[in-house]
Amino acid sequence: MGARTSGREAALQMLFALDAAGQPTGRVIEDFWREFPGDAEGRPYADDLTKDIAACRDELDAHITKASANWKIARMTRVDRNILRLGVFELLRRSDVPRAVIIDEAVELAKRYGADNSASFVNGVLDKLADMCRNDDEA
Repeated sequence: MGARTSGREAALQMLFALDAAGQPTGRVIEDFWREFPGDAEGRPYADDLTKDIAACRDELDAHITKASANWKIARMTRVDRNILRLGVFELLRRSDVPRAVIIDEAVELAKRYGADNSASFVNGVLDKLADMCRNDDEA
């Protein structure tokens, strides 16, 4: 598993914990690494993703809501919601990561951690968001 892949997986777990516990971001990160030492190479990417996503969560949620017809953020499973936040963040802020990689990694996380329909849901929402982002860039 590559450093960014393991970083995304760890970030998802930390984002899930942030969503569930409502603890400060720094404390969640510290507690996570104390419990799950994980891949040292992926740790900086995971920490950066977690901090950055937590800092702009409302903005990311607005993008997700815009792209997910008939699904409010609160109705989504905690796993799906945080995978989407991760994917949207990378689509918007990580131009060094190709669109296809972002979507593929998010779908794989959804297959691994989500419900039966999570992968197709995540794929559909992120694909639509990626198209919307591209159209915004072209405007």
